[in-house]
Amino acid sequence: MQLSLSDYVKGWFKHTNKSERIWLMAKIEFKLRYYENKMGLLWALMKPISDVAVYYVAFKIIMKIGTPNYVPFVFLGIILFNYFAECTVGTIPILQTKRYLYEYTNMDKLEIYLSVILSNFIGFIFNLVIFFVFCQFIPIRLNFHIVFLPVLLLTLMILSLGFSLILSNLYLFAKDISQIWGILCSVLFWLSPVIYPVEKFHTSFPSLEYINPLSGIIANTRTILMENKSPDWQLMGFDLVYACFFLLVGIALLKNLGPNASEKL
Repeated sequence: MQLSLSDYVKGWFKHTNKSERIWLMAKIEFKLRYYENKMGLLWALMKPISDVAVYYVAFKIIMKIGTPNYVPFVFLGIILFNYFAECTVGTIPILQTKRYLYEYTNMDKLEIYLSVILSNFIGFIFNLVIFFVFCQFIPIRLNFHIVFLPVLLLTLMILSLGFSLILSNLYLFAKDISQIWGILCSVLFWLSPVIYPVEKFHTSFPSLEYINPLSGIIANTRTILMENKSPDWQLMGFDLVYACFFLLVGIALLKNLGPNASEKL
């Protein structure tokens, strides 16, 4: 008898050691990523810094964009977007690359996804700490609005997990999804206010931030951290609903397609 989606979700929380396994897997995943690199964890910082340098030259020096504090502005947008991109692109073949975990151990497939999402989040937190340190040397002063940051980051994690589940299950039937999503990620980057101010985003793409949940997360994170203002509550609500919707779709796909993953691969 096939379980309903609600029974599947309830059953997943029955075992109390799941959180311990997920955290252990996340730490192992994170360490393995930089294990043989001499610079180690510094590589987690190199990509966003190199991206910031390129966009600073292109948009601040050449195109003369007048956005104040442009370096932390772009850095924050890039690390938020990169987290989403790394979670989704990196987990597309996960049912194949981590096949041994769900075939020869008692790990649930959802645990494997969560461990990778959490592993990427560790690297994201490292970059976020660098952002906070940098803020001490420029006229950006954090205030009580930072209490809304966990909600935005949780929304980002849920959104990333939802898309990871959807894409990896589609991969079972269409291996081309890796290339397709790579192209779509590039498009999504330019359709999100990562490197340009939200005012220009409103002018060029009106209402798109209510269609693209990643845009709302980036805009609201900058609002609370760089402008010391309350987030746009309506936009934050829309983003959370979007994220939960994609997560439920992803769990439904995993429930229906996941059991046959080995056969499809």
